[in-house]
Amino acid sequence: MRGIPGLKRLRLKIWRRCTLVLLLLWAACWMVVSALLFLLHRSVFSERCTDEKSHRILARLCLDYSSGALTGDLCEDLCVAQKLVYKHCLYYDRGKKVIQADWRGQPIILKSKKEIFSSYQHLSMLEEVETQDIPETELLLMVALEVKNVLGLELSNNTMRPLWTRKKGPRWKAQVASMWSLLQQEEYIYFSLLQDLSKHVLRIIGSCGHFYAVEYLTAGHAWHKTLFPLENVVGPSLSGHRSRVRAIIDIALSFLDMVQHFDNDFSHRLHLCDIKPENFAIRHDLTVVAIDVDMAFFEPKMRDILEQNCTGDEDCNFFDCFSKCNLKIRRCGAQRANNNLQVICDKIFRRWFSPNLRGPLVSFPLQLQLQKAVQECAEPGRVDAAGHQRTLKSLSELYQLLRVTQRELQRAE
Repeated sequence: MRGIPGLKRLRLKIWRRCTLVLLLLWAACWMVVSALLFLLHRSVFSERCTDEKSHRILARLCLDYSSGALTGDLCEDLCVAQKLVYKHCLYYDRGKKVIQADWRGQPIILKSKKEIFSSYQHLSMLEEVETQDIPETELLLMVALEVKNVLGLELSNNTMRPLWTRKKGPRWKAQVASMWSLLQQEEYIYFSLLQDLSKHVLRIIGSCGHFYAVEYLTAGHAWHKTLFPLENVVGPSLSGHRSRVRAIIDIALSFLDMVQHFDNDFSHRLHLCDIKPENFAIRHDLTVVAIDVDMAFFEPKMRDILEQNCTGDEDCNFFDCFSKCNLKIRRCGAQRANNNLQVICDKIFRRWFSPNLRGPLVSFPLQLQLQKAVQECAEPGRVDAAGHQRTLKSLSELYQLLRVTQRELQRAE
């Protein structure tokens, strides 16, 4: 009988060890499966960004240029004169290629939604008639139809001039084919249309085939202490706390200028549905610039995107753009429930105007007022006239408080 308790203890010990081994095996299997899923996810949605692959992409671009398939004002510098020189790959994301290069001593960014020129939809009329015989009015009509299809906007011929800058002459067919590939890229259309209308978008420098070049600016990043690398835009003098605070106030005011500009200065409101530091950059004069507008939509397109079937409000969320679900008809409202200002307050201003400004530079009551104003601004509003008035009030209040802060910082110098 004395052996029975000992046997029970032995069985219990063996059972515990087996359980531990099984738990360890389960954890190991879970980690392996998770790693495989992560790698699969990355392979599906993004590619590895390498110098070798980027060189091949540009070599293929130049091969198409030499064969007469495509052209552009930067092709000669890239493919013949070697005045446009590859530096390094920035990222590949779901087909989109973003490459840094040097053009005549100036850093630039090359972008394309797809890797290969032939991947873009071909303009069938190029094979049917001599392009020299196509009236320019007919080409402008095709451009207008493509812009309406991509952005949901109806534009006049005068408005579309920035999109159609080519003139008849040598390589006319290649010019039309190249321009058609660019018009299939939403971001290129945005930047082109807004070049002379907004200081808050990237400047287009030129193009070669389906690749277009924009000014080089350093993007922000969520892990950065100030969200944007201020020393890159103003210089080492911003290393002091006072200089950083002063720069943040100036950048915040520029964000407010951009919000007001995108809301009021175009024929339709421009909605930003992916607001994060990585999609913005700061020029040397501390102007905020939208550098990635793949998820930006004018009002007509925004309404089409939001209006869909739903069973609750969560079905009406499109990244940073929200709508409300009408449960009676089970359809999302076409009107956006939040706005650019609310998301910027939530994702950017909260980081800046938390206790970070505390110190002798800005009076404590003003710090509290700023924090409270940002907190109220970041809260979702209502989809009605009262909600609109609340947004206008938040915008006005933030402008006022930031300008008062500017004056306090100037007096402290």
